Amino acid sequence: MNLHLESYSDVATDAELSECRLENMEVGRRSGRFPQADARLVGMESQIKVWCSNDYLGMGQNSKVIAAMKTAIDNHGAGSGASRNIGGTSQYHVQLERELSDLHGKEAAMIFTSGYTANDGALTVLASTPKDTIVFSDARNHASIIDGIRHSGSQKKIYQHNDVAHLEELLAAAPADRPKLIVLESVHSMLGDIAPVREIADLADRYGATTYLDEVHAVGMYGPQGAGIAAREGIADRFTIVMGTLGKGYGTIGGYVAGPATVINAVRRLSRLFVFTTSLPPAIVAGALASVRHLRTSEAERKTLSENARMMHRLLGEADIPCLSPDSHIVSAIVGDSKVCRQASELLLDRHGVYVQSIAAPDVPAGEELLRITPSAIHEPQEVEQLADILRGIWRELGIATASDRSGRS
Repeated sequence: MNLHLESYSDVATDAELSECRLENMEVGRRSGRFPQADARLVGMESQIKVWCSNDYLGMGQNSKVIAAMKTAIDNHGAGSGASRNIGGTSQYHVQLERELSDLHGKEAAMIFTSGYTANDGALTVLASTPKDTIVFSDARNHASIIDGIRHSGSQKKIYQHNDVAHLEELLAAAPADRPKLIVLESVHSMLGDIAPVREIADLADRYGATTYLDEVHAVGMYGPQGAGIAAREGIADRFTIVMGTLGKGYGTIGGYVAGPATVINAVRRLSRLFVFTTSLPPAIVAGALASVRHLRTSEAERKTLSENARMMHRLLGEADIPCLSPDSHIVSAIVGDSKVCRQASELLLDRHGVYVQSIAAPDVPAGEELLRITPSAIHEPQEVEQLADILRGIWRELGIATASDRSGRS
């Protein structure tokens, strides 16, 4: 049988794969000592410090989370054994869903096996119900959102990133009697900027649109009890559905949606990615539950994260290193060239034991390549200062355009 294997060679050449060696690096996080980790790569074994993790608050190392997971394993074993509808629902699944719905002030919540499947699985249902729904999606929305809308088969309109005027133009041009769904991210995963959630909520009210707010890079880290950006702005009740993850601020894995009970029940019944997937293991859910409960009562992690992020933004600004947005804990330093970005990433690792993965297409458009730096709640202030100094030297050595250079070009 001819499988046309030669067609796969167009995806990536051996040379291109060798250039991406850091993507294949094994990172062994050290329990209790993160961000220190053991790195293993072809021809290299060393100790590193991780500066690109999404475990923003260090909850993957939290003693309460680890203890909860160990207890659940001792009591229930490793796996869940089935899908949620066929024996795969434990007490932890039920308790976590109740905790999340209460956190967001919604009637109900449901958990998926990942943030990606939460967006894809929920939007496949929500964007097609009612069947004539028009979806208004931010141009920079995550791939999981794009896939969910695509799988719904619904008509979609793409508005320019965080552009309220363009969104209103599209809403005004749509038939008044067609159901409308606005989908956006509160904190953008790569740009680090924050959506104008209040203005978008106003538009939703004006045009009778349902809203779906992805708070993946905000839950645990912003707002009262870590409920996210909309909660921080005091308008959480103005968004119909909120989506979040358990794999970033909460340090485990999984995704969820919360909203009106009728909506969540429809997703629970119709989402193929929920119905036909083995549920998360009880130990994972128990750890996530412990993490959510801890961050609802503790401000310490959020305070430290904010302080470290502000320091990193300030120091890079003083070093004339351009960053995309100062609004969040995501510090995206602009390089603007794929090859140079990889070089910077490798210099950080090889010389300084600092792991910051370079970000290029398809994560960002060509010409917007960047180093996505994530100072966490468990980095020390002196480590933030040291990294800023290292980056200043690398910018000079590689001749990367500074903020002044970029402003002079515009």
